[in-house]
This record gives sequence, structure tokens and C-alpha cells, in this order.
Amino acid sequence: MSAPQRPGTETSDALDSDLGWTLGVVFRAYVRTVDALFGHLPGGPRGYQVLAAAAQELPGGQGALAQRLGIDKTVMTYLLDDLEQAGLVERRPDPADRRNKRVVATEHGRATWADAQTRLEHAEDHVLAPLEEADRSVFRELLRRLAVQADSLDPVHDTCRLVTELAPDAAPPRPRRSARR
Repeated sequence: MSAPQRPGTETSDALDSDLGWTLGVVFRAYVRTVDALFGHLPGGPRGYQVLAAAAQELPGGQGALAQRLGIDKTVMTYLLDDLEQAGLVERRPDPADRRNKRVVATEHGRATWADAQTRLEHAEDHVLAPLEEADRSVFRELLRRLAVQADSLDPVHDTCRLVTELAPDAAPPRPRRSARR
């Protein structure tokens, strides 16, 4: 008798080839893993990303970092307060523009990041386990290229262009208003 299959693996259906569904499933698995892994860090996975940027000394100030990570500036301020209070990062004046604050990892922050990075690599290996090592490298590179391209797009302009191409008679989509005020 063969082992029972998990629900949804018996046959292929339309969802199996839907980009949004497949990205969502992988993303949710990743988020569950990373949430458990970084629960001890202020801000959880977001805190890890800020710490990683600070430890790698990525250029730009606090505002640029918030924009790059997709974190609201107000949320970033509170997150940095928590990371500073934990002794993981410091805010220092930017030598190029003293009005800006650079986020810099402390020695404790660098050690915490190095440990977290090692654990994250193991967790990512778990999420990517169905792929061979060579496929993992290709997947990561393709995903990196997609992310860089998506990050550089103007969502309103590109959505309007796409709608015009697909449905020339349709009214262009209206920009969504942010729920934050």
C-alpha cells in the first residue's frame, strides 16, 4: 500500500499554474518559518531585514531604508527605537548630509545578524527542500531579477499601461488611497 498523498497533490489543477496562488503558497510557508525564527528580534522579520541592512552598511539614510524595505516611515521610527533599545543598531548622522540618519549595526547587532543569517539559511533550505541545489540557485537568481524589476516599477503608470494594452476601451484604474493617514 502506498503512502497517502497530501490534499492537493493528487492531480494538477488550474491553481497549480496560477502565479499568484503559487507565489502565495511559497510566501506563506516562508513567512510561517521566518516568523518562528525571528520572534525574539524586535520587529520580527522586518527587524531582521533592518538589522541585515545595517550590518551590511547599505548606503542611504533611515528614510531610504524604509522605502527600500517597504516600511512606513513612522513604523520604521518605532522599529528602530526598539532595535536601538535592544542594543542592535544605532542611528548616526550621515556624513554626506547631517540631516539624515544612517542606521548602523552595533557589535552585538552584527553578532546577532550573523547568527540569525545562519539560522535563516537553514530555514530557507527547509522551504526550498523540494528543489535540487542547482535549481535553488536558479530559482533565487530568477526571483532576485523579478524583485529588482518589480521594485523599480511605477505601479500606477505600469498598471494603466497594462490595462490599456489588454482592454483599450476600459477606463484606466484609479490609484488606491492609502489607509494610513
